Amino acid sequence: MDKARETALKIINAVHEQEAYANVALAKELRKGGLSDMDRRFVTELVYGTVKAGETLDWIIRRYINRPISKVSPIIRDILRMGVYQLKYMDKVPDSAACNESVELAKRFGHAGVAKFVNGVMRTMVREPEKGAFPEGKGNATVQLALTEQHPEWLVRRWIKEFGYDEAAKLCAFNNQQAPLSVRANTLKTNRSELMLQLISVGVDCQQSVFTPEGVIIKSHGSLDDLQVLQDGYCQVQDESSMLVAHVVDPQPGELVLDVCSAPGGKTTHMAAMMENRGRIVACDIYEHKLERVRSNAERLGVTIIDPMLIDAREIWQEFPQEADRVLVDAPCSGLGVLRRKPDSRWRKSPELIKELPKLQLEILRSAAAAVKPGGLLVYSTCTIAHEENQDVVKAFLEKAKEFTLENAGERLPVPRDDEMVQLYPQRDGTDGFFISCMRRK
Repeated sequence: MDKARETALKIINAVHEQEAYANVALAKELRKGGLSDMDRRFVTELVYGTVKAGETLDWIIRRYINRPISKVSPIIRDILRMGVYQLKYMDKVPDSAACNESVELAKRFGHAGVAKFVNGVMRTMVREPEKGAFPEGKGNATVQLALTEQHPEWLVRRWIKEFGYDEAAKLCAFNNQQAPLSVRANTLKTNRSELMLQLISVGVDCQQSVFTPEGVIIKSHGSLDDLQVLQDGYCQVQDESSMLVAHVVDPQPGELVLDVCSAPGGKTTHMAAMMENRGRIVACDIYEHKLERVRSNAERLGVTIIDPMLIDAREIWQEFPQEADRVLVDAPCSGLGVLRRKPDSRWRKSPELIKELPKLQLEILRSAAAAVKPGGLLVYSTCTIAHEENQDVVKAFLEKAKEFTLENAGERLPVPRDDEMVQLYPQRDGTDGFFISCMRRK
């Protein structure tokens, strides 16, 4: 049995059947060891590629089987998905290897009849690739884009309507790129220049972020477990757009700051560094295991002013009525701005989710607002590009909260933008999609 493919199958099946996160499940399996560096790279490409291709692979498979794909057992479905991905997207894998190893996996996890079925499907794909060709022509443009760029059709239709076909295509293509690793220099222990020298000294290829003064883009690296400056707390993994939020909040030493949806703590610890580790930050979440990540990151970074609190953000106003100098609401959202970082994420979204989330977001924002003292700031941010969760939520809030006025968030960025409410788009800005708005209580 091919150990690499068996490992990949185990991870892919966990993603599809147990709702595991691909990156977490992959890291867990690779840490067990037993695979060569070449096999680790192969498993990574096969897992991320197969999960990301999602419905595109199922569309192809349907062209070669005479039964609904839902009638195929989950493990065999995943064997076929892996096999199709190797045939269509992994040029360095010989067709014979993709077919033979798929059959061997079917023997291992099924019976002789199932192995024969997998063999027939895979061999037919090799002989008759035209059966799996994507539809062409003007009338099929949306479907073709969705299949080619491996995105849900409903999402592609939404983006075409909002941005036009060409820009929607650029956004899809951006989401399929490998996301670079970016880190934030922990200014409680170092600065960006010193951090980059440390990184370069251990062979890491890196460059400065153009968006934020603490940001470093790491272009190539080994295992993060072996990156000593990260383990020693000299930096924190965080995307550039996410780093901008703390600059809009602009917390000052000695202040009381609430981060009402704080886990895993990237923005929380960033604000603590800007406060020179003086004052108090209350970091809230509804899950204890997520607060533990905030504690762990704070300890590694040498932050001592963070006070984790297990609480629903919709109740935070009861604990701090008009007491906080600044309140950050980094709201739970659809995450449509960070699809390139999570290969499984695009297939877990739905139009219904985008309709449902604004109610929760508005409830959290109103609760958080009641904790802001007169003259204090309220910052609302998300990692999505859906206007229903961003501009629409802020407008709905301000319609009733007459004691708050909208500030110009773009002017508060390290590199100012002419945006009263900042909306970063992946295909335009080259970063994760992110929204930031800022309001002040009179």
